[in-house]
Amino acid sequence: MKERVRVGVIGAGFIGPAHIESIRRLGFVDVVALSTSKEDTAKAKAKALSIPKAFGDYNDLLKEEIDVVEITSPNRLHFPQAKAALEAGKHVVCDKPLTMNSRESKTLVELAEKKGLVNAVTYNHRFYPLVQQSKAMIQGKTLGPIYLIQGGFHQDWLLLDTDYNWRVEAKEGGEARAVGDIGTHWLDTIQFIIGARVEAVFASLGTVIPVRKKPKGSVETFAGKELKPSDYEEIPIDTEDLGIVLLKFSGIDTKAVMTVSQVSAGRKCRLFYEIYCANGAVSWDSEMPNQLWIGHRDKANEILVKDPVLMAPAAKPSARYPGGHGEGFPDSHTHCARTIYEYIREERYKNGKQPQFPTFRDGHAEQLLCEAILDSNRKGKWVAVRY
Repeated sequence: MKERVRVGVIGAGFIGPAHIESIRRLGFVDVVALSTSKEDTAKAKAKALSIPKAFGDYNDLLKEEIDVVEITSPNRLHFPQAKAALEAGKHVVCDKPLTMNSRESKTLVELAEKKGLVNAVTYNHRFYPLVQQSKAMIQGKTLGPIYLIQGGFHQDWLLLDTDYNWRVEAKEGGEARAVGDIGTHWLDTIQFIIGARVEAVFASLGTVIPVRKKPKGSVETFAGKELKPSDYEEIPIDTEDLGIVLLKFSGIDTKAVMTVSQVSAGRKCRLFYEIYCANGAVSWDSEMPNQLWIGHRDKANEILVKDPVLMAPAAKPSARYPGGHGEGFPDSHTHCARTIYEYIREERYKNGKQPQFPTFRDGHAEQLLCEAILDSNRKGKWVAVRY
C-alpha cells in the first residue's frame, strides 16, 4: 500500500479547486502541481491554493513525480490531456464529460485498459448518502417492481441572453450542452440506483435563446462595472438550453422521462428523481440532499433524514457524519474521491478488483447516450444506444 498519493491537477476554474478540496480531505493525498493554460495564472492559482509547483503547459506537469492526474479543464481539452497522462503512465481522474465524442472516449477506454491504469470520471451525485439509500431500497426489492421514473436536472444560470459561458458553443463544450453537462449526471445517477442501463431514447431538445451576448473581453476585464451594449458581441447558439427525453431500460419494463434545463428560473442546481414502485416510492432532491421522501399507499408517507443509524447497511459507509450533521455537494465529491483514491492507494487494480466508482467505460457509455439523444432529436423517433 502506498503511504501517500501524489496528484497533479490540470485546470483551475470552478471545479478544479472543488476537486482539490475534496481530495485533500482524504488525508493521504498530496496535491503537488497545478497546470493552467497560462503560466502566470497557474502561479497565482497555485499560490492561492498552496500548491508547490505551477505550469503553463500540462506536458511539463506530466514530467513530475506524480501518481495521478486530475483533469478539470474545459471539455475540448479532456481527450488530449487524458491521453497524454495515460501515455505518461499516470492514473487519470477526469471531470465529466470524459470527451467531446464517442470516438475519443473509446480511444481512452482502450488506452487505459492497455496500460493497466486506474481511470475515473467524477459523476459525484451517486455518492450522496440518500442516493445510496435509494439504491439499497430499489435493488433490495423492498419497494417491488418499478412502474415509473421521472425527474431531471434544472438550473437557471443561463436564463438571460447576456449569460455566456464557453459551454454554450459546441466547438468548446460539445454538441450536447444541457444534456451533456447536467443530463449525464441524472442519467448516471438513475442507472446506478436501478442497476440497469438505458437502451433506447426518444428526445425533444430546444434552444430558447438562439442568440447570446458574449463579452468582448474576459469577465475579469469588466469586473466592477456594468457592461454596456458595446461591450458585447452577438453569437448564434448551436447547443440546447433544455430538453425532454423518454427512456427505455434494459431488463426493466418501466416508463421513464428526464427533463433538463439551464433556463429554469429559481433552480440553481437541482437534480431530482421520483421512482414509483408497486409497494411504495422514493423521491430525492439535491437542493435538499439530507431528506429522502418515501411514499406509501396505506400509511403515512415518511421523510428519512440522513442518519447512518437509520440507513441500509449498504448505504451507511457513504454517510460520513452522524444524524443531524448535513452532507452536501462537497461531501459527495469527497466520497467519490475516497472511493477512487483508496482503490489507487491500496493498489486494488493489481489484483483485478472491480472499481466501485465511475470509470472511463461509464464516461464512454454516457457519451454514446448523448449521441443517441442528439440523433433522436434530429430524427424525431426512438433511437437505440449503440453500446
